[in-house]
Amino acid sequence: MSVTVKKIENQQEMEAALRIRENVFVQEQNVPADAEYDQYEDTATHYLVTKDGIPCGTARWRQTEKGIKLERFAVLASYRNQQIGSVLLKKIMEDIQEALAPGQQVYMHAQLHAVPFYARHNFSTVGDLFTECDIEHYQMVLNG
Repeated sequence: MSVTVKKIENQQEMEAALRIRENVFVQEQNVPADAEYDQYEDTATHYLVTKDGIPCGTARWRQTEKGIKLERFAVLASYRNQQIGSVLLKKIMEDIQEALAPGQQVYMHAQLHAVPFYARHNFSTVGDLFTECDIEHYQMVLNG
């Protein structure tokens, strides 16, 4: 098995990432397309995961007034439970160390079903359960 995670550098890679997000969020989870794609597409740092050359996962991160926000983690259904998300998260965490200011937090809005995954990767829930696009989420922050 050959899994590769790379920062998106061209339109072809970006289109592959957007197709994955369309499949996972819009089709599978019924997120409205206008809520899935936002004003941060051009400014966020995007990633694409391939397994044996086939695009299968994506995510992005961006600077916000609250810290570095991890967003839009998506893995195609047929590639789940194969460590794709773990490899993707590890690569992003390595990369953001350069952008992370002292004392700045790393956080995300994690879908309820994904909370145990992020908890295994040193994130903790903060605050109350909330809903975005009819999907329950918790804010999670990186410990320590």
